Amino acid sequence: MAALKVLEAKLRERLAGTLPGVEAQLRFAPLPPRGNWKPGHFPPDARIAAGLLLLYPGPHGISLPLTVRASGLRRHAGQISLPGGARDPGETLAQAALREAHEEISVNPDSVRVLGELTPVHVLVSGFTLHPIVAITDHRPAFSPAPYEVEEVLEVSLDDLQDASRIRQGTRMREGIAVEYPYFDLFGHQVWGATAMVLGEFICLLQT
Repeated sequence: MAALKVLEAKLRERLAGTLPGVEAQLRFAPLPPRGNWKPGHFPPDARIAAGLLLLYPGPHGISLPLTVRASGLRRHAGQISLPGGARDPGETLAQAALREAHEEISVNPDSVRVLGELTPVHVLVSGFTLHPIVAITDHRPAFSPAPYEVEEVLEVSLDDLQDASRIRQGTRMREGIAVEYPYFDLFGHQVWGATAMVLGEFICLLQT
């Protein structure tokens, strides 16, 4: 518990200051980028989404949950993401992130303290700009994934997240073009794209 309190104070201070920002995100950006995607550019007509980066005391140290998206979803099926989704009218970003985390993996919003926000990432393929919300809770949540949205919850310790040997380089074809993409190798899953970019900035925040 003491380590969690120390981390909470550290993150509150750093999230209130200058963030690592786009430079840290770009370490995990696929190359070449899709279409007219530009780092740090957020189209004014983009839809708004919020993702929850929730820290808690896990079995292997302070951890955060990632979700394996259900295979039946129309977009990003099977990919790894932060719990989260589209903001509803009248919601703040934090409210949206907490509501979505409750709906997707049964996180109790009343047990969570919001610490701040990381740099947004625009996801060209879906038209959403993702706002990552950093939060903390004193106890490990009783995760229960919604079967129509989430196939599995991955509990990732901060030690695993900061293990440089887990950062790999992959290649995939997109419209006949070879795309190089950095990713985190976590429990046999490739965490890449916008999620990896968010986690990349978070690691920089932890290590500065």
